[in-house]
Amino acid sequence: MDAQRIAALSSAGVAVDVVAETGSTNADLLARAATLSAPLLLIAEHQTAGRGRAGRSWLSAPGHSLTFSLAWRFEGGLPALAGLPLAVGTALAETLGRLGQPVQLKWPNDLLKDGDKLAGILVETQAAAAGTWAIVGIGLNLAMPDELEERIGRPVAAVPWLARMDRDALMAALLDGLAQALQAFAAKGFAAFSARWNLLHAYQGQPVTIVDRGEVLHEGLAAGVDDGGRLLLDTEDGRIAIVAGDVSLRVKT
Repeated sequence: MDAQRIAALSSAGVAVDVVAETGSTNADLLARAATLSAPLLLIAEHQTAGRGRAGRSWLSAPGHSLTFSLAWRFEGGLPALAGLPLAVGTALAETLGRLGQPVQLKWPNDLLKDGDKLAGILVETQAAAAGTWAIVGIGLNLAMPDELEERIGRPVAAVPWLARMDRDALMAALLDGLAQALQAFAAKGFAAFSARWNLLHAYQGQPVTIVDRGEVLHEGLAAGVDDGGRLLLDTEDGRIAIVAGDVSLRVKT
C-alpha cells in the first residue's frame, strides 16, 4: 500500500503512514500520541500482535486483511467519548454498504456479515494537553484462509469482492468515512449516530444474553442503543440499559 496515494485519494486531509509489519498499530500510535499535532492514520501490511477488546488477540494474515489505526484528538476528557466505538462501527458499516457490501452491527464493537464477525474495533485513549487522543484501531477481514480460520477457532466472515478492489482506494474510502464520523461525533456526540446504528443492529428484537467472564448477567430482547451508546434490553422486569465493559452479547439459543 502507498501512503502518499492513499492520502491523495482521500478528501480527509489526514496524514498517512504505512509500515510493512508491526506488532500493533494501536500500540504504536499510543506511544507516539504525545508527539502528535494532527490526526494520523497508521496502516500495517501485517500486524503480528493485534489486540481486541478486553485484551483479546486479533489474528490476521498478510495480504488478507486491513489492519490500521487512526489517531484523532478530541476536546475534553473521557466522558465526552461515550459511544465512540459505536459511532466508528456505524461509519465503517455505512462505508462498506456504499461499496456494495452490506453488513450489520453487534454491540458494542463488531461488524457482522451473514452472522459472522467481519471486523472489530478497539478504541484506546491517552490524555493530551488540551483534550484526549483517541486511537481508533480496526481489523477488517478481506479474505479468510482456511488455516487462519482454524487458528481463530470459530466461523468468521470475509469480503472477497473488496479483496479484489484497489487497496489504496479502499483504504481512502474507509478513511473518508471515519474522518467524517469523527468530526460529527466531536460536534454532537453519539446522539448523531444512535438511529443510524439501530438501523444496522444485527439482533434487534431478538433474545440475547449479556455475559461477563462466563456468567450470565442479564437476558432479554435486544432493543437497540440509546443516545449514550448503552444497549437497551427488554427483560421480564422491564427495560434496562447495559454499559459497555468487559461483557459480551450472545444470541440466546
